[in-house]
Amino acid sequence: MDIVCLDMEGVLVPEIWIAFSEASGIPELKRTTRDEPDYDKLMRWRLGILKEHGLGLKEIQDTIAKIDPLPGAKEFLDELRKDTQVIIISDTFTQFAMPLMKKLNYPTLFCNTLEVADNGEITGFKMRVENSKLTTVKALQSMGFDTIAAGDSYNDLAMIKASRAGFLFRTTEQIKNDNPDLQAFEEFDDFLAAIRSVLQ
Repeated sequence: MDIVCLDMEGVLVPEIWIAFSEASGIPELKRTTRDEPDYDKLMRWRLGILKEHGLGLKEIQDTIAKIDPLPGAKEFLDELRKDTQVIIISDTFTQFAMPLMKKLNYPTLFCNTLEVADNGEITGFKMRVENSKLTTVKALQSMGFDTIAAGDSYNDLAMIKASRAGFLFRTTEQIKNDNPDLQAFEEFDDFLAAIRSVLQ
């Protein structure tokens, strides 16, 4: 049985940290996993910037409330879920993702959790499991699933390459050049057709 594993940010919804960077006027926060492969290092750096500027969970959630899925993402997901089971595997956090899941009609999401103080300061984060995307794909395979995976960033590559089929979606030129063996798509219609061709 096939199961499709999708990244969230950059694939289905805009990058939350880029949106918050623009809303807060802090350009450094535009850095994402497309730029920094080490997610732990990236998050600790982000939390340091938030602390320095006195910003917490509420300010980020206020920005997230204004974010909509990428044009065509909900329709793509609705169509794909008619054909097969889909899990969104993201390195984001429940406190960020749930308003966006509502706008996508509540697909299954595996992600992480923020540690938040009573005053709203984000003090840390708890990853669900180490190397969560690859670990999840391997666990699904151990249960008899064939995985098809897609994403846009460095931290998606392990799950993509470990799957029966894998794709890049709206990724960077650098990642495309580094991974010429992976098909890359820019439009949801083409992306859906590619997944369906593997499911047949």
